[in-house]
Amino acid sequence: MRKTAVVTGASSGIGAATARRLAAEGFNVVLAARRRDRLDALAKEIAEDVPGAGKIVPLTLDVTDQASVDALAAAVPGCHVLVNNAGGALGLEPVAAADPADWQAMYDSNVLGLLRVTKALLPKMIESGDGHIVNITSLAGHVPYEGGAGYNAAKHAAYAVNEVMRLELVAEPVRITEIAPGLVKTAEFSLVRFRGDEEKAAKPYEGVPEPLVAEDVADCVAWAVTRPPHVNIDRIDVQPRVQAAPYKLHRTPG
Repeated sequence: MRKTAVVTGASSGIGAATARRLAAEGFNVVLAARRRDRLDALAKEIAEDVPGAGKIVPLTLDVTDQASVDALAAAVPGCHVLVNNAGGALGLEPVAAADPADWQAMYDSNVLGLLRVTKALLPKMIESGDGHIVNITSLAGHVPYEGGAGYNAAKHAAYAVNEVMRLELVAEPVRITEIAPGLVKTAEFSLVRFRGDEEKAAKPYEGVPEPLVAEDVADCVAWAVTRPPHVNIDRIDVQPRVQAAPYKLHRTPG
């Protein structure tokens, strides 16, 4: 019997790469995100390009809307793996110039969104007898850096929720894994952070010839969820070889 994985934020970047990889690993995959047109295109791509892919189901989801989360849970008959990937960063202003609305939005998607979806699907994961929650956080959730206070705070909170769930669910057949990436170059993360300013969005990657890509993170997800059921991978920190901390990268001149 194929297991079912639900991936939030599946319309692009890490979420889309994770959906492709889990389909290749033999999972039925529920693609969940706001942009339904992209989900439909991804579902078609996976069905055509991934040999032996199981059932791929696109479902519209806004993790900041409880009614949307409830609709997702009602549409998913069973769930073995939940990848909480939806989230993101807004701005790089210091605390003195921060916009509380940006912080609110980051908390709502990165933390409360994780809560809403996990709470809604947890009974199905327990019922499966072999559930697994994978929370995509960030090294920003463990190492603060200048200009990152709002995102640092949100991802620190997501890390805390992850750790508490492991304590609370230790008697249940549900594993809890955190994956904390460093610098990952995707088409949208930095562009969203800098509100569409392409010049600013490109700066974090300047002088870094080989940042992580979405598939590197998807590889970590796939490895964690395919360990034997008695093995829990607590946390994976993954960053490019030239990165030592969120604020420390070796950049090549030119």
